[in-house]
Amino acid sequence: MGLITAVKREYEFVTGMLRILGGIKKVGAGSGVRVPDHIEKTVDKFPDRPVAITDEGDVSYAAFDTYANRVAHWALEQGLKPGDTVSLFMPNRWEYIAIWFGLSKVGIITSLVNTQLAGNSLAHCLEISGSDHVIVEGELAEAYSSACDAGAAETQAWVVDGELAGSRDFTSALNRQSSERPDKSLRADVVPGDPVLKMFTSGTTGLPKAALMSHVRALYYLNCFATGSKSTEKDRMMLVLPLYHATGGLCGTGCALSFGGAMIIKRRFSASAFWPDAVKHAATQFMYVGELCRFLVNSEPCADEKKHVLRCAIGNGMRRDVWDQFQARFNLPDIIEFYGSTEGNVGLVNAMNQPGAIGRVPSYLKHRFNIELVRYDMTTDRTVRDENGYCLACGIDESGEAIGRIDETDARFRFDGYGSEEDTNKKILRNVFKDGDAWFRTGDLLSRDKLGYFYFVDRVGDTYRWKSENVSTGEVAEALNFDGVEQANVYGVEIEGHSGRAGMAALVADQQMIDLDALREHIHESLPAFARPLFLRLQEAADTTGTFKFKKVDLVKDGFDPQRIKDAIYFDHPAIGKYVRLTQEMYEQIINGKVRV
Repeated sequence: MGLITAVKREYEFVTGMLRILGGIKKVGAGSGVRVPDHIEKTVDKFPDRPVAITDEGDVSYAAFDTYANRVAHWALEQGLKPGDTVSLFMPNRWEYIAIWFGLSKVGIITSLVNTQLAGNSLAHCLEISGSDHVIVEGELAEAYSSACDAGAAETQAWVVDGELAGSRDFTSALNRQSSERPDKSLRADVVPGDPVLKMFTSGTTGLPKAALMSHVRALYYLNCFATGSKSTEKDRMMLVLPLYHATGGLCGTGCALSFGGAMIIKRRFSASAFWPDAVKHAATQFMYVGELCRFLVNSEPCADEKKHVLRCAIGNGMRRDVWDQFQARFNLPDIIEFYGSTEGNVGLVNAMNQPGAIGRVPSYLKHRFNIELVRYDMTTDRTVRDENGYCLACGIDESGEAIGRIDETDARFRFDGYGSEEDTNKKILRNVFKDGDAWFRTGDLLSRDKLGYFYFVDRVGDTYRWKSENVSTGEVAEALNFDGVEQANVYGVEIEGHSGRAGMAALVADQQMIDLDALREHIHESLPAFARPLFLRLQEAADTTGTFKFKKVDLVKDGFDPQRIKDAIYFDHPAIGKYVRLTQEMYEQIINGKVRV
């Protein structure tokens, strides 16, 4: 039975990988295909099918293309030429995709700006985008104005559906343009290796960096998950993630745009509206990030969660504890978990429904991938090298930093970098296994089992030391999956007189429902003494990026000082044996060493 199971597993894996590789091979660098070529081919095949399903009605592929054509002619009217950049600052809507598609038709790069930004951070993104024009939706006029007040570089603003001082009306400008498809000769000098989009890192630890997204890389995203999920023209992809991010804006849209399917684009994610919307619009697929699924698992049951026709969820960051609950509660047949980053050259896909795994590379296919895990020292916060100065590869079930071999001759393994050469060089590890080699640093700690499945462990820097032991924030966060806890953001805080950092968890929790005594008992049963969070900070809402990644910098700076923090803080008091409300007096006793931790 074991042999038959193994043969079946490998057959399914190999056929699945061949299907995905076949899907991306047709749009590789050697094909000469660019993003607009690929999408126009779908438009011509399915002109009358819906590309977008909205509460106001369906939008056909032909109407989508017409809008994009007008955008292309608008760009030409402004004197823009291939290689120029236009910034797009707009919430989720079908026109968002049509705008960057239209600009790509005439070789223009679109800078997709995070809609959660304002002030200095938004000014920074507009500055480094290098654009002379920015398209702004009226809803974001105030945020845009705050960036101008913060010293954003002067650009011509074009407003959509609203008013913005000093702007011009984008919709009126489009209405004057031709609806005819611009001739391909206008993008003749654009090659697949040229950038089509600029996308920004999340900025969880500093100001965002602009990552260059080439046509060939974007095409991989548009096709890989569409092929892996066996998407067809009958599928309806529900998109609740922000379209300025690669997961929703390329991986998700590709499931529709590559095979003639439809997109159900929601303005933003709402746990209470998710299942009613999925049922109303007959969604068959949706894109997720891990925390989104955790929200749904922690939400109150509703009738629609049993009525949906979703067949597949695609995304990244779903931890094992959420995976099992999610699939069981919502009866979802397939979960396709993938691993990658907007700018990185490492990509993995788990299309085998292996709970918690982010992908697989069996030993017999290792030569087809560029990923390796190298030992990482949490104490010195750097990779470990041997006496010859080379990095050490990790063994089975040993965690280490994931790195990707940089190969400029293979588009899959290129690292196009950021707008800043300094930022680019910081992400490259050199002389890793031999002199002169170069590898992309993911900044993620992964492990690999004997079957070649990879598992996410933590972010480099998210792991901290306490009591001379390394603590994984991800492991602690999983242990905090408890009744009443909606979200758990784990980090380390310094305590004067102690080496390392003590564990602290910022919890979004129902303070009427949560039983801190029961939670403490659960934590003490689930985690070793050094890993148990010493402090709990109860919040009404977590501070996250647009893709639900936790921001930790300010939390770490706040520490556990009750004078700096308005939220309630609880301390696992060793003498009392309970989580007790932290007072200023108790804080000073901890700092002075009168209360031992």
